Amino acid sequence: RLAQAVGLDEDSRDDILTAVHEALVNAIVHGNKEEEARHVTLRLALHPDRLEIRIQDEGSGFDPDSVPNPLTSGNLFKPSGRGIHLMRVLMDKVTFRRSARGMEVTMVKRIPRAARAGQRRRRYSGDHRQLSCPI
Repeated sequence: RLAQAVGLDEDSRDDILTAVHEALVNAIVHGNKEEEARHVTLRLALHPDRLEIRIQDEGSGFDPDSVPNPLTSGNLFKPSGRGIHLMRVLMDKVTFRRSARGMEVTMVKRIPRAARAGQRRRRYSGDHRQLSCPI
């Protein structure tokens, strides 16, 4: 609903939904090793020109550059391993950061200029807004 409220089209909203789903699955399955005592935190920050999504797990982290390319011939028919690739393709910017608390992925989707104009018409203040919740 937030993406729709800021004027992102249906394709962009679907991209965000898919990327967030992939990041959450990775955090739960790979980061936290499906341990129920560990938490995943989702943070949304709305800026005038972009939506920023941060997902943090409590795992030991990994090197995102060491993840095999799912598009090479040896990986095309594997049943998994496409999540990070999808996030990078669907979002405008994706970064990974290891901290003392775990691994954090930050994904950014830019809000097109036309949509930002629509925000002003809807009297959107453009102030930075943030929502954080444990998953």
